[in-house]
Amino acid sequence: MGVSIRAYARHRGVSHVAVMRAIKAGRVPAEPDGTIDQAKADAAWERSTDPGRSKARPKAPSEKLRPIAEAAVGSVRETLKEQGLPAGGSVTFVQARTAHEIAKAHLARLRLQRMKGELIDRARTTAMVFRLAREERDTWINWPARVAALMASELGVEAHAMQKALETHVRAHLAELTEVKPEFR
Repeated sequence: MGVSIRAYARHRGVSHVAVMRAIKAGRVPAEPDGTIDQAKADAAWERSTDPGRSKARPKAPSEKLRPIAEAAVGSVRETLKEQGLPAGGSVTFVQARTAHEIAKAHLARLRLQRMKGELIDRARTTAMVFRLAREERDTWINWPARVAALMASELGVEAHAMQKALETHVRAHLAELTEVKPEFR
């Protein structure tokens, strides 16, 4: 047997409008006839209410931490672990709020670093590194043609043979360098 919305609001110490909003938002279940089962509704109200916004009486320490919905638990645990904070079996609302505040602070720090010019765009950096590597490669490929004649005269060997030997070794070295893959993480 359920009670009316107004009776449940008196029981909770809130306005009937607050109860109707909770029903509409799906935070409190209503029976098919429109009444409210106090036991079910109290449990749902406690699970879905932010303790920081509650005007309710102070609770015992064991009642302050309540489990939250499983949808965000993985993200909360990961954030807490990254910060070296405990993330046990059941995640509480306080832990979820802590993870949320950590994420907001991290995002604000990134925005500030971007505004200061301390962060760079990954795609732009990758394109720049690729362009610089290509210019370096082209410079090395052209180098044997520029210095082969000078080196050949110093060593007393044929210029064409010197250029071919230099080109072979430079290309082999450049092939080794292609194995280096820059990672920007």
